[in-house]
Amino acid sequence: MMRRWFSPLFSAPLLLGLAACQAEPPQSAGETAPAEVEIAVIPDDPDPALWLLKDDDTNIYLFGTVHILKPGLSWFDEAVKDAFDDSEELVIEMIEPDAAAMMKIVSDLAIDKTGVSLRDKLNAEDRTKYEAAMTSLELPLDAFDPLEPWFASVSMSLVPLMKGGYDTNSGVEDSLTSYAKAKNMKIVGLETAEQQLGFFDKLPEDVQIRFLNFNVASIDDMADGMENMVAHWANANISALAELMNAGLEEKILYDTLLSNRNAKWAEWVDKRMDQPGTVFMAVGAGHLAGDASLQAQLAKRGFKVKRVKY
Repeated sequence: MMRRWFSPLFSAPLLLGLAACQAEPPQSAGETAPAEVEIAVIPDDPDPALWLLKDDDTNIYLFGTVHILKPGLSWFDEAVKDAFDDSEELVIEMIEPDAAAMMKIVSDLAIDKTGVSLRDKLNAEDRTKYEAAMTSLELPLDAFDPLEPWFASVSMSLVPLMKGGYDTNSGVEDSLTSYAKAKNMKIVGLETAEQQLGFFDKLPEDVQIRFLNFNVASIDDMADGMENMVAHWANANISALAELMNAGLEEKILYDTLLSNRNAKWAEWVDKRMDQPGTVFMAVGAGHLAGDASLQAQLAKRGFKVKRVKY
């Protein structure tokens, strides 16, 4: 149970998605509140975007994922399934360690070691709002007190999604990994659990707290925001996804740490992999394949041309 609760949170793109669900950061005093965001509609036949990078003897498909979905969404068909079936290798962000190993990683990185509880790190106004959000989620006020602010933030963000019908066992990576194991495909992880948790754990505490406050202010909009993001993903609306991602990463340190720097490293991995023959299905969070700092943009800097697969 612990592994299934925490594992979706280890992936930075899920955090990007949750942050982006808010559509706009909380407004400062005197600013005009943003207009209500219209929620896109999830189609009966989802067709998420797919790209292909190829040369004479190497094909690398790029597929954007959502790490937590409602059961029953049929995205694994048509060109996506054809590309996967043609591939010998599945590349994902992270291969999950076993439950015991994951618990140790969480204990080492996500649990605060200073002895100061999470709520005691918040000022009076932020603490009041935080406790109100915890009450609205029907969680004990001290539930996340032992945690680092970033981990409390992503843990809190998951609760309204689960209440809204999202299932931690229904993410795209879970399905692809199961399919890959069934056909004895090679499975490669770009990062480790320690690395993904470390991206957040190394953020300055004041940034972590602002991120927590951001999610607290938007907790009531989480489910609708996630529905909107999934709808744009299912409709292959890349520009809308890029806008959502950028809205959740206003601070440069977050943008660089969680998105652009990782895309640059993955582009380096792809560059090296293109020297080997074969067909690869590379599945990473949809936010990494949208916007000015996308993986495709990083590959373009290296002279590669990635083409969208039309279907």
